[in-house]
Amino acid sequence: MPNYFQPEIECASRETLREIQSKRLADMVKRCYENVPFYKKKFDAIGLKPEDVKSIDDIVKLPFTEKQDLRDTYPFGLVAVPRGELARIHASSGTTGKQTVVAYTARDLDTWATGAARAIVAVGGRKEDLVHVSYGYGLFTGGLGLHDGAEKLGAAVIPVSSGNTNRQVQILQDYGSDILCCTPSYAMYIGETVRDKGIDPESLRVRIGIFGAEPWTEEMRREIEKALAIKAYDIYGLSEIAGPGVSCECQEQAGMHVQEDYFYPEIIDPVTGEQLPDGVEGELVFTCIGKEALPLVRYRTRDIASLTHEVCKCGRTTVRMTKPKGRTDDMLIIRGINVFPSQIESVLLDLGMDPNYRMVVDRKNNLDTLEVQVEMNSGMFSDTVRNLEKVEKRIAGALQSTLNIAAKITLLEPKSLQRSEGKAKRVEDRRKF
Repeated sequence: MPNYFQPEIECASRETLREIQSKRLADMVKRCYENVPFYKKKFDAIGLKPEDVKSIDDIVKLPFTEKQDLRDTYPFGLVAVPRGELARIHASSGTTGKQTVVAYTARDLDTWATGAARAIVAVGGRKEDLVHVSYGYGLFTGGLGLHDGAEKLGAAVIPVSSGNTNRQVQILQDYGSDILCCTPSYAMYIGETVRDKGIDPESLRVRIGIFGAEPWTEEMRREIEKALAIKAYDIYGLSEIAGPGVSCECQEQAGMHVQEDYFYPEIIDPVTGEQLPDGVEGELVFTCIGKEALPLVRYRTRDIASLTHEVCKCGRTTVRMTKPKGRTDDMLIIRGINVFPSQIESVLLDLGMDPNYRMVVDRKNNLDTLEVQVEMNSGMFSDTVRNLEKVEKRIAGALQSTLNIAAKITLLEPKSLQRSEGKAKRVEDRRKF
């Protein structure tokens, strides 16, 4: 029988969820109008008054919020409560411009922890478990999010953070960690280290992996499950909304259940902004109907996914989102063709390669070029030049078939690409626009 952390919400009727969402949306819009000058100005510009929003169906009347809006109001311009009511500050690890700063009240932190606790239980976690958290701690939301969720559940936390992978493996062995939480690329690295040390992954107690913070494929899931002898589950979050726990898979591994009593999801056409129906891929948008400090209105995540409201086999009635296939701003346009790093990863794993690669995009004579640098595994390293050329051609052919563009394949020595303890850096775009 499946377990639930809060069955009264996770298994609620659609009518009950709609009532909760409608009340919280109306309250949120009023609070934003009265306490956030940015939103008052936006609402006034389109002639919208708080009383115009009475139900969740009215959400389409509201304007979108984008990441640039947080940067333009840096650091606290979108905060809806007095400074004295704040309990914690986080910030994104953005690579361009200013960081996006997010704020939480004590109630917001409890909301976040509740969502993360629901997620841990959904994948089979128990209060008796030791939860090994290898996400980074600090301004990044990963570590503390699952830490607080595990404690909310009543489980014990091992706050290892990222780095020192040999120590990570020793702790998994010696402490008997039950659940591993980190990015999928770091889970692969831990799995490599386990293999290199000659450790039988079946000898480890860990049985569950909760992995997120970057896109990853079904093929990579199976590789991780094999490398660590675990079941690997996807968790979703983003610092602007609430870090890990906004949604998470259950043991059915059939989409991620959204904590929709706190974070209302939509899928929109990224060009027109129009809502799209269940099953149609588009851009994922969230409205923070359950937050006090930073109640973002229709925040455009840039993640590409779809939704379904079908009741899951686990019994949960909450809406499920698909694993994001990438982000609109991770998408590369090469010779007019949309290319996602996840497509490269899927091809390599299908061919039996390790998912250690880098894409180098350049422009020569006004023509885009794509080079995919692929790390050889130890077995390939001793192959003859002729055999390696065959491997390169096989990869090139598979990528041509998948992407419909030609790519140069360069095989690299084992372990020559820098390993990531956080989000893997897969793309180097050298083009000048």
